[in-house]
Amino acid sequence: MGAGRAELLRTIEEERSLRKACKKLGISYKHAWTMLKKMNEALGEPAVITVRGGKDQGTFLTDLGRKLLAEYETGKQLINETIGDKTAWENVSLKLSARNQLPGKVLEVEKSGLVCKITIEMEPSIITSVVTEEAVEKLDIKPGDRVYAVIKSTEVMVAKQVSGKEQTEAGSEEPDNSD
Repeated sequence: MGAGRAELLRTIEEERSLRKACKKLGISYKHAWTMLKKMNEALGEPAVITVRGGKDQGTFLTDLGRKLLAEYETGKQLINETIGDKTAWENVSLKLSARNQLPGKVLEVEKSGLVCKITIEMEPSIITSVVTEEAVEKLDIKPGDRVYAVIKSTEVMVAKQVSGKEQTEAGSEEPDNSD
């Protein structure tokens, strides 16, 4: 779900009407309905329901729709916090490249829906990485673990040493640039 669908769900929740939400967002009813139909098909159950007739008529988010919107907002907030993190890179005293593997200690793992925010202490600095919950579970990352922050361009991936060996596993995937 992207920003457009999230905005549509948020506005439906506020207006309690698809037609009013479309007018407020400046999009056609047909376009909005097509977006919702595709979303419902992908989810396998409806994110919104429409009640016709009577005093309580309108379009409303289902529990799934509210959960989806909340997870989107949480993920967006985590990304904004990470980008806004004023970590003092000058304290790391390294020129960063895709091959940098910086050792550190996990201070906190904050799970939020499908993503996790990992706070890593690298003396004398602290960095934050946002990775999938699946990666955190696969690597069994928890506070106190010794990990490597793998810095590549704008990404901070996480790797954890396996059984004392030098072999590591990456904690995030390359972005899908096929769009």
